[in-house]
Amino acid sequence: MILKSLQIITPFLLLLLLFITPFSFSLTTDGLALLALKAAITTDPTQVLASWADSDLTPCHWHGVTCINHRVISLILPNRSFTGYLPSELGLLDSLTRLTLSHNNFSKIIPSNLFNATSLRSLDLSHNSLSGPIPAEIKSLKALTHLDLSSNFLNGSLPEFLVEIESLTGTLNLSYNSFSGEIPESYGKLPVMVSLDLRHNNLTGKVPLVGSLVSQGPTAFAGNPGLCGFPLRTPCPEAINATSSETLENPENPKDSNPSFAAESDDKQKEKNGSVTVPLISGVSVVIGAVSISVWLFRKKWGSAEKGKMGKEENIGNNVDCIEEGQKGKFAIIDEGFNLELEDLLRASAYVVGKSRNGIVYKVVVGERGSGAVVPTVVAVRRLNEGDATWRFKEFESEVEAIGRLHHPNIVRLRAYYYANDEKLLISDFIRNGSLYTALHGGPSNTSPPLSWTARLKIAQGTARGLMYIHEYSPRKYVHGNLKSTKILLDDELQPYISSFGLVRLVSGTSKFTTAASKKQYLNQTIVTSAIGSKISTPSNFYLAPEARAFSSKFSQKCDVYSFGIILMELLTGQLPDAGPENDGKGLESLVRKVFREERPLSEIIDPALLSEVYAKKQVIAMFHIALNCTELDSEVRPRMRMVSESLDRIKLQ
Repeated sequence: MILKSLQIITPFLLLLLLFITPFSFSLTTDGLALLALKAAITTDPTQVLASWADSDLTPCHWHGVTCINHRVISLILPNRSFTGYLPSELGLLDSLTRLTLSHNNFSKIIPSNLFNATSLRSLDLSHNSLSGPIPAEIKSLKALTHLDLSSNFLNGSLPEFLVEIESLTGTLNLSYNSFSGEIPESYGKLPVMVSLDLRHNNLTGKVPLVGSLVSQGPTAFAGNPGLCGFPLRTPCPEAINATSSETLENPENPKDSNPSFAAESDDKQKEKNGSVTVPLISGVSVVIGAVSISVWLFRKKWGSAEKGKMGKEENIGNNVDCIEEGQKGKFAIIDEGFNLELEDLLRASAYVVGKSRNGIVYKVVVGERGSGAVVPTVVAVRRLNEGDATWRFKEFESEVEAIGRLHHPNIVRLRAYYYANDEKLLISDFIRNGSLYTALHGGPSNTSPPLSWTARLKIAQGTARGLMYIHEYSPRKYVHGNLKSTKILLDDELQPYISSFGLVRLVSGTSKFTTAASKKQYLNQTIVTSAIGSKISTPSNFYLAPEARAFSSKFSQKCDVYSFGIILMELLTGQLPDAGPENDGKGLESLVRKVFREERPLSEIIDPALLSEVYAKKQVIAMFHIALNCTELDSEVRPRMRMVSESLDRIKLQ
């Protein structure tokens, strides 16, 4: 009887073992979690998941998957037209730092177990069909810096627990959803560097003028008909009533009660009185003032009636003595081809596109609304946060002139500046396609496919030429001092432009910005939103050369070379400079060097998007070697930028 039972049971046991063995003894736990995602996807029109097989030993060669030490750290599958839902098993990927599933058609709710993947730093689920509220478990993501849930069907009130994610310093994009209710005042506790986007929801009430919310532009709140108050142009009912009552109390001069509501007529009065009109992009001042036509500036009277009216001055050297102490503002044009007046900038539409400890950057569109211009002119205006610097006019003029004299196809061109004792603006070209950081690592405005090898080589070569020009332009041995992927901007043809040259000097006030940029200021920028057009956070310390990390040290051109080498590694691997947590926090440079030293396969570190471009293998290896030379610990061993540029130019496309 027992024997007969065993004869019946044995086939079932064998069958069970056949099913269990491939999973239990072959594929890793990470692989099983990813197979749960594959099973949850009902439509895969591009067959991108065809390579995901349960017979594999590891998922690390699967499309969209990046591993370090055989653990999945990145899953990037945007624009694949997937249909399905997000399985809870994704939360088992406890080494996952980046999850991007944007521009698909995932539906149902966001599973709360997803947030068991507590290593997540970047989560992008935008442009799907997800519904329901944001699970409270998201606050367990203590390393999260970038959260994009835009363009879904999420609803409920804006969750206050998002403020508890203290690491959230890059992006918080909840736009184009169905959130309702008021904006919590606690959102003012978000760091000022956070790029907040709450557009096109069903939010109501007054925008709280507290904390970092004060410095948000109107675009952060647009598309919510029920919202009112600054910086929107819709006044709240109580504000209208208050204005009416104040007018009745002061019938002889109603403008005195709230002058900024009558900006146009006030301008005429200011000309009559000889006052000066100055753009101030200060959050605190905005609270004191009321909403004016321009969303990013307000009007302030400077000095007495004898001081005259400020205007554009073509010759930078004129009228220096009358504004030596900053008693009058001065708008000066550096580039003769720049034909905008200060008044054009005052009347223009402006949008906050970047914030950092260096200041705020605005996209300013001149001639957007019925000014008669056929094509609007777009410029970038940076309002400087002076930090430790205290500039007299001649010193400031000298520094800005030095920056403005550098003309190169791969350097953002400075066009004009404004100087006053407590307000300094830099006006430059606006490069519209965002930064290299966004192109490589994603961001709220990035919907483009991954960069091809051809594009990456072009960006590397152009950036090298621009940096070489900075280094060789003057006997003063200029340095950039803050080079990283956020400072490399891209146009529509992916031509690179180095931005923020000279900015470290202007903000830090160190003795020579060309040779002694402030290391303290550099390290204070470990969290930055985009220079122009993209909004992110970057680990600046990993771009910094070893010899420059002591507080008493000064930057040299070889420090720039090191930073450029890290950027090359970013281009090649698609990873952040602080990648490699298993590497004792030594970052991307140490990881790449270790792979080459141990002669491990390059597929472990190369950007998965480049793996299909087999023809470029020799060129990729050549660039890796250039990057390793640039990041040598001994600065004397590092090549000069001319040699680096020439080496990159010798890499030819096949």
